Amino acid sequence: MLAPLLAALSGDEGLVDELVAAARDASPEIARLPVEESRRHVALLFAAGLAAFRRPADGLPPADGLSFADGLSFAEAEKLGADRAAQGVPIAGLLRGVQAARTRLLEIAVARGRAAGVADEVLLSAALDFDRYVSALERHVVDGHHAAERTLARGRRDQRGAILRALLLPGGPPASAEDLAAVGLREHMVYRCMVFDVTDPGRAEALEARLAACGGVFGTVEGRLAGLVARTPARVDPAVLVVAGPPLPLPRAAAGYRLCVAALAGAARFGGPGGRVAALDLAGEAALAAQPELAGLLADELLAALDPGDAFHRELAATALSYLDHGQRLDRTAAALHVHPNTVRYRLRALQERTALPLDDETVLATLRSWWALRAWLDRP
Repeated sequence: MLAPLLAALSGDEGLVDELVAAARDASPEIARLPVEESRRHVALLFAAGLAAFRRPADGLPPADGLSFADGLSFAEAEKLGADRAAQGVPIAGLLRGVQAARTRLLEIAVARGRAAGVADEVLLSAALDFDRYVSALERHVVDGHHAAERTLARGRRDQRGAILRALLLPGGPPASAEDLAAVGLREHMVYRCMVFDVTDPGRAEALEARLAACGGVFGTVEGRLAGLVARTPARVDPAVLVVAGPPLPLPRAAAGYRLCVAALAGAARFGGPGGRVAALDLAGEAALAAQPELAGLLADELLAALDPGDAFHRELAATALSYLDHGQRLDRTAAALHVHPNTVRYRLRALQERTALPLDDETVLATLRSWWALRAWLDRP
């Protein structure tokens, strides 16, 4: 009786997003992490949980066979606990997120089961088996978190990360002069904040080890690798996007960090350059990325006649965006798109016949509105 329900749950691509949203709503510590980091773990644990109900009938109830799927679920649970410890998420905040996702999944499953006509006694039995599975999963999450905490506590890396978070994040106890001296920071000096687009703890640790020779202090802050340096390293992995802030005294390090995070979001949102880039060079992208709802409203207003599912309309919008990116020059736009300038001219005219887009207005703010509306519209599925 449960097979159709399980098939529907496993095939629902939006369900994992609902569980991630529930975890982030319940735990501010989880909400500060990049959403992709939470989604990765939730997707694996969700798949393993459903697999618990698909084991061949071998005479054992699910509660007696919790090492299903070759131990995948509990290995991932322990890794979840360890990763969150490395990212500075306390165990209480982690468990709030896990339990919120657990409750949300149970609510959805029961509601859908009843709608599908599954008897209440069958749903209750399945819910009890599910509860035993999640209780065991939580124990492994806690074990993984505690094991990682013990390892981190023995190393200097944990000390650096804690001091870095004290300097860059609000609300915690300030770092003392002794703490700063212990990791090589000096109160009278200025430092640049660096934030890397690296969220995987293993990858962050490897990159941190390479950067240690350059001086400065690096660690995980809100799920990303970050650091404070007196001089930016000469070479950084070109595959990694890293944003460097302006030189600031330590009391203003948190402001530099917020600037770097905003600039990193702008680069990710608008396709900024790879490698190392100055945060102030991404000031425009950072400001625009902070207003996604306004971008959507602007696209609705200026491009209401376009259909995101129409390939020709998307071609018109992409041509107009390239036109603005190339200084409103037909020749440069044509070269970039590998078409004749007359083709560009035709597409722009076709777009202007359909929309209220002021492409020929050369004022800065009008051009900005047009560019932003086109970019937001093209990002729609």
